[in-house]
Amino acid sequence: MIKVTVPATSANMGSGFDSLGLALTMYNTIYIEEYDGIDIASLDGVEIPTDETNMVYSSAKRIYEILNKPFKGLKIRQINNIPMARGLGSSSACLIGGLLGANALLGNPLKRDELINLSAAIEGHPDNTTPAILGGLVTCAIDSGKVYSVSVPVNHHAKFVALIPSETLKTSHARSVLPNTVSRQDAVFNLSRSALMTASLFSGSLENLKVATSDMLHQPFRMGLIKGADTAFRVAYELGAYGVYISGAGSTVMAIIDEKDNAFAKNIELELKKNGIFNWTVVELLADPVGAKVEIVNSTKE
Repeated sequence: MIKVTVPATSANMGSGFDSLGLALTMYNTIYIEEYDGIDIASLDGVEIPTDETNMVYSSAKRIYEILNKPFKGLKIRQINNIPMARGLGSSSACLIGGLLGANALLGNPLKRDELINLSAAIEGHPDNTTPAILGGLVTCAIDSGKVYSVSVPVNHHAKFVALIPSETLKTSHARSVLPNTVSRQDAVFNLSRSALMTASLFSGSLENLKVATSDMLHQPFRMGLIKGADTAFRVAYELGAYGVYISGAGSTVMAIIDEKDNAFAKNIELELKKNGIFNWTVVELLADPVGAKVEIVNSTKE
């Protein structure tokens, strides 16, 4: 049996629309083995599809089809710590889990770069799937179907606090509100800030992050889709966050803070409630430097 551990990812990071992504210390775990039929279950009570629509199953089957290998079915067990439809890469984690798991079952015929390209082709953009595989802070672009990417470590002075609403937000809906064209001024605005984001998080120049997380391409149009987002941004900055942005398509709001700030998470939870924002989960995270891990294990223990 193959065990795949896949990190959550935070894409866009404000200015880096569809081009920047970060792996985080929150993980889904997937156990997968060949089986005569379909046997899919959740080990933590999270409701998941248990038929061919399951993303782990369908992406794993894709590997068998690409390699022209006989496919009878799979037994899959999932532990889903990454909340679904919250902008933390839950779908990418399932996709990567299936691809890497099936590739391992078949003796790893596909190399890492091939898996990066395939996962981006399936997902439609590389800013979640690529950091899920590589770890770290990833800058990526697609050219003629190939993903070009660089992963760099995040400076140890930075940590991340995910403010996760109870309400979900589907990526398709979050994309539907975006304009089809942007001005040259707005394009230059984002280009300069996305470059600043990567350099600042890598170097530890965290004082730049309020500017680096600024955006004109997607966040202004998505803020209204997330009830309480404006307040979350304001309170996070009042409590000393270096930068705040909508994670992925939302609904999670991500704050970047100093590694020594051990009071931020507790304080922002209290402040959100004071401002009438309830049922938001506050999770303190670090950047994951490694990305997805694949192991051979004896069983799922269940």
